[in-house]
Amino acid sequence: MGLAIITGLVAILAAFGLLRTLKIKNLFAAGFAFLTFAVFGWFTVMTVLDVFLGGGGSSGH
Repeated sequence: MGLAIITGLVAILAAFGLLRTLKIKNLFAAGFAFLTFAVFGWFTVMTVLDVFLGGGGSSGH
């Protein structure tokens, strides 16, 4: 669960970065910020769902 929290924080920071780069119209950086937000956000959501719903894989330690 600690990994999900860390990746969630990275996703939140990427969302702030995305908004900041869109405000100054830096589309190249906005693209990277969006990809970071999408990847880390998806990983966070799937990790939290796996922890709470029990995905059948590893049950932790």
